[in-house]
Amino acid sequence: MLDPIINFLNDIFWGYILIYGLLAVGIFFTVRLGFIQFVHFGEMFRAVTGGKKNDSAGITPFQALCTSLASRVGTGNLAGVAVALYLGGPGAIFWMWMVALVGMATAYSESTLAQLYKTKNDNGEYRGGPAFYIAKGLGAPWAGAIFSVCLILAFGLVFNAVQANSIADAFQGAFGFDKLWVGVGLALLTAVVIFGGIKQIARVAEIIVPFMAVIYLLVALYVVIIHIGEVPGMLGHIVQSAFGLDAAGGGIAGALLNGVKRGLFSNEAGMGSAPNIAAVATPDPHHPSSQGFVQALGVFIDTILICTATALMILLSGVMVPGSELTGTPLTQAAMSVHIGGAGQYFIAIAILFFAFTSIIGNYSYAENAMTFLRIGNLPGLTALRIGVLGMVIWGAYESVATVFNAADASMGLMATVNLIAIVLLSGTVVKLTRDYTNQRKAGKEPLFHAADYPELSGKIDQSIWNKHDPG
Repeated sequence: MLDPIINFLNDIFWGYILIYGLLAVGIFFTVRLGFIQFVHFGEMFRAVTGGKKNDSAGITPFQALCTSLASRVGTGNLAGVAVALYLGGPGAIFWMWMVALVGMATAYSESTLAQLYKTKNDNGEYRGGPAFYIAKGLGAPWAGAIFSVCLILAFGLVFNAVQANSIADAFQGAFGFDKLWVGVGLALLTAVVIFGGIKQIARVAEIIVPFMAVIYLLVALYVVIIHIGEVPGMLGHIVQSAFGLDAAGGGIAGALLNGVKRGLFSNEAGMGSAPNIAAVATPDPHHPSSQGFVQALGVFIDTILICTATALMILLSGVMVPGSELTGTPLTQAAMSVHIGGAGQYFIAIAILFFAFTSIIGNYSYAENAMTFLRIGNLPGLTALRIGVLGMVIWGAYESVATVFNAADASMGLMATVNLIAIVLLSGTVVKLTRDYTNQRKAGKEPLFHAADYPELSGKIDQSIWNKHDPG
């Protein structure tokens, strides 16, 4: 009964609004900020290695990067890339790259704003995100409330069902486990982490995420090295297919649509999700732009490194042949089996467990911020959210993947639309912050945010948060 409604919403969001909106906003910020993601690429690494500030209200920049990567790096990097290749051909990967490269500027902008407008919850911990900058920066608390409800539905509930579904599929295929019991086991594991709150999630993420990303990229590097002679031709094939110069695949329209759609689902740039954890960090240097650079790096790692690794492993395996019905996780598993033998499907099953489990806990952390905005972030409210998350994990483990994926796309579409409008309207503030940061760097200073330099923000930001690290 819900399918026709979900399909209609997806047609509107993905057929008209987001397919062009995401690219347009990414290009807009790329140009308006002077190609910041390329010119200041090194700053991303400098910002993420900070964390010298002693501030119990927040988490470190590295923890914020790992928590956002926990959410970004999920089934989209494995099953999603395979689906994009199946539906759009190799050219879809080119458009994933494009949406990521311009998306880095979008991710920088939304996370910079989230830092600027962050606040403290009842326990004295930093909270923030798009709902906060929509309410305070645009004076539209009603739009912030709509965004928060979408975020809780999409990330707290629907997306976690998607991740659980992928784990259950992979474990049934590789080990023959019953999907329901996989869901129950996953829910128990999730409960141990999320009942400890955002700081516990950040501590778990900073251990698991680097480990899983490095192992996965090393396996991909091994595959590329043993097929090194084929790699230049394969990269050329991807570019040709992107512009419909290739008979195979989905033509330019299919490649573009599937590349952009799966690219966003994976890297989340512009969706308004990662800013929720960016706001929780104590930036080092102590300036909102610092967290913007950190989250731009997250998009690069997610799509340019990890999604590309998956795509090359699939394309170099030769398992994608015309007429084949293989797609999603089974396609990725079949490709790995070609490269590393029978261990391939087990490797992908374990990779999906790590990628998707960390997504579940990362997604939950975003929903907790939305609960704070809606003023229901007290213990009873958070307990209800946590029980809901666990219920969706169990339900998602055995529900039809098509319904779950479509519902996720619709939820994400609504959220992204609200967020994209907000960040464009607030783009003047992003430009001013960026100039302030880069000018201080050019002058040989460590960038520091001085609230007094922004009289237009008086009454809109929490001065006490920023003045605490401002010597005057």
